[in-house]
Amino acid sequence: MADTAKITYQGKTYEFPVVEGTFGEKAIDIGNLRKKTGLITFDPGFMSTGSCKSSITFLDGENGILLYRGIPIDQLAEKSTFIETSYLLIYGILPNSKQLADFNHHITHHSMVHESIKRFYDGFPINSHPMAVCSAVVGSLATFYQNELSVRDDQEVEIAIHRLLAKLPTIAAYSYKKSIGQPLPYPDNSLDYSTNFLKMMFATPCEEYEVDPVIAKALEVLLILHADHEQNCSTSSVRLVGSSMCNLFASISAAIYALWGPLHGGANQAVIEMLQKIYADGGDVQKYIKKAKDPNDPFRLMGFGHRVYKNFDPRSKIIKTMADKVLKNLSKSEPLLDIALELEEIALKEEYFIEKKLYPNVDFYSGLIYKAINFPVNMFPVMFAMGRLPGWIAQWKELQKDADFRIGRPRQIYTGIETRDYIPIESR
Repeated sequence: MADTAKITYQGKTYEFPVVEGTFGEKAIDIGNLRKKTGLITFDPGFMSTGSCKSSITFLDGENGILLYRGIPIDQLAEKSTFIETSYLLIYGILPNSKQLADFNHHITHHSMVHESIKRFYDGFPINSHPMAVCSAVVGSLATFYQNELSVRDDQEVEIAIHRLLAKLPTIAAYSYKKSIGQPLPYPDNSLDYSTNFLKMMFATPCEEYEVDPVIAKALEVLLILHADHEQNCSTSSVRLVGSSMCNLFASISAAIYALWGPLHGGANQAVIEMLQKIYADGGDVQKYIKKAKDPNDPFRLMGFGHRVYKNFDPRSKIIKTMADKVLKNLSKSEPLLDIALELEEIALKEEYFIEKKLYPNVDFYSGLIYKAINFPVNMFPVMFAMGRLPGWIAQWKELQKDADFRIGRPRQIYTGIETRDYIPIESR
């Protein structure tokens, strides 16, 4: 007999089915709660609410497990590429050689943007945040590709997927180049995804530029690690916007804005800003460790602990190894990196951090790598968006095919003023 949960209200008992996921996680199906009882649930932040059934990503925060379509994240980071991982997330299977070659071909040959889009960048202030620019330009793609806006036409959706994966690195690189007054480069179709992006970011027309393969590999791993992470803020935004049957371009534009916040994709930027603050104050790491331990001090160490992972973030173990390789390969001294490494050493050894499970997280290490590669701080969340793009696409695509598809419409508990009459202005 299937499990049920009972709710007793005003002397009546109501039963609701319990649904179970692949790994035994359980949820009370309250889809008929309001219809049966007149009640709704109250769950600020949706911390105990499942918004959908999904077969894309499994996350176990207690045991530090992250799976994409059932495959452990460490295996993908070691053996896969970002394009192959994107295919896995979006289509649910690892591609064979032909499928991967075709997918890669479409993405490679859609990487150039319409020449008119380049003129958009002249309209933005030179100090515009790249996330704002990227979201605006991604949203504008719906005006250039009006034949790919139907959410129920598989062929149109397929082309839109290729365009987004191909063009976001170009759009992102242009936002950086414009901010430093350099020309906007064309993509190089002879290069792989990560190498092409790095070349667009850092090459200039006046000299040859070779991308360091260690740096390209580090970027590839970072993109894979960020590719999806269950129903977080930006992914939920994609699903909510997509639930209105809004096109993929607009839905992804909304997700980029959601990711921009310092509590989400802006966290790795906040790490570097924290390190800059410590450096400006003399570089006394112990002083800031004491401040972090003081419950009455508003200072918080950024990049330590995780809202979901109550153990070591599995992505952090992978990215720490990559960070060590990058720093060793660059063989240069950087004060902020020295401070970060001292913080890391303390956090991994001191009982206070171990007891509270405040381990360095993926944002801590990704910020270090981006800093070492010379990405400007305001590009950090853009890198996160590039990595998360295939996950957003997969989630949006899954939503559109969901048998329980319906427009998202959360309820609320009204706590405002009771009914009152309008007072004419002369009587107020």
